[in-house]
Amino acid sequence: MLRFLPLIIANLRRRKLRTLFTLLSVAVAFLLYGLLAAVRNGFEANVQVAGIDRLITMHKVSIVQPLPLSYQAQIAAVPGVRLVTHATWFGARYQNERNELTVYPVPAESYLQMYPEYRLAPADKARWLRDRGGAIVGRSLARAYGWKTGDRIPLRSDIFAGKNGYVWDFLIDAIYDNKDPSGDTSSIFFHYDYFDESRTSQKGIVGWYIVQVADPGRAAEIGRAIDARFANSSAETKTGTEQAFLQSFADQTGDIGAIVVSIGIAVFFTMLLVTANTMAQSVRERTNELAVLKTLGYGDGQVLALVVGEALVLTGLGGLLGTCAAELAIRRLGVSLGQYMSGFLLTQKALALAALLVLALGLVAGALPALRASRLRIVDALARR
Repeated sequence: MLRFLPLIIANLRRRKLRTLFTLLSVAVAFLLYGLLAAVRNGFEANVQVAGIDRLITMHKVSIVQPLPLSYQAQIAAVPGVRLVTHATWFGARYQNERNELTVYPVPAESYLQMYPEYRLAPADKARWLRDRGGAIVGRSLARAYGWKTGDRIPLRSDIFAGKNGYVWDFLIDAIYDNKDPSGDTSSIFFHYDYFDESRTSQKGIVGWYIVQVADPGRAAEIGRAIDARFANSSAETKTGTEQAFLQSFADQTGDIGAIVVSIGIAVFFTMLLVTANTMAQSVRERTNELAVLKTLGYGDGQVLALVVGEALVLTGLGGLLGTCAAELAIRRLGVSLGQYMSGFLLTQKALALAALLVLALGLVAGALPALRASRLRIVDALARR
């Protein structure tokens, strides 16, 4: 194939404008693919890294219904439960209505123990544990707003009033990272004790419990045992896996996977038609030249490889340009989108799929023109002069 490369490049340069437009069309298709793949990963990243040994216990009616703080000790007493912590939706905004943030009051020590993937330097962790009114902020969120350790940020809660009304003031004690690059770093955590002491109503309640089980194989059994403890109470519970819990949040925006696949199929089908048309025109224009090549001893297989190689070079260059453009765009957009999705990036799996798509697009687009060229009869081709 490499020995055909100079001839392939010469053929592509024959109609520079047509080649350029086809190349740009393929590049745009892969740009869209990269952006859609990053969006999909951003919505699904937390679901994919959910702990297999973690359960979520929430109110049986809805997650917006709170649970009593007293449930924690009862859940911890269920056989097979290793650790229990909790979180509550705070409903915060920063500066204006558009900047809605993900903020949770949590019991700091047990929460960090439950989520070891959240990385804090020992000194930062100790500082946060000492500071009852402090908070830790995810790396992507801090990058989006330009925050750093030591900054003081005012957040307005849509739900809870404190000592200063609905505006709560927090000192950033640390910025946390995640051991998984696509894991969550877009949240803010502060101390539940400070929150419960400062709020003016709904004291002694939490949003949901996170339960770590000793044996993931018994997760369903332990979940049923937890729910049985609160059956027929004023706040019955529903316990499920953390993955199912996070998936329910992702599903609120629709089936992102199906949307991405549908758009991708439409875009690549269009690109297939465009590229196949370009190759067909190129072969028709070079009928006499292909006949000369066969006269010089080139076999049907070599002519077929030449045309398919031309299609692969065209889609390969377009795919490379589009993927590089997508990576640059994702890095730029990731700064502003970090407050909403920390997994907004191109994964190795997405890049591998892009390479397969380049190969498939080139082979399919060049298959029919290449087959016609390989079956070309020298006498018939030369007679068309």
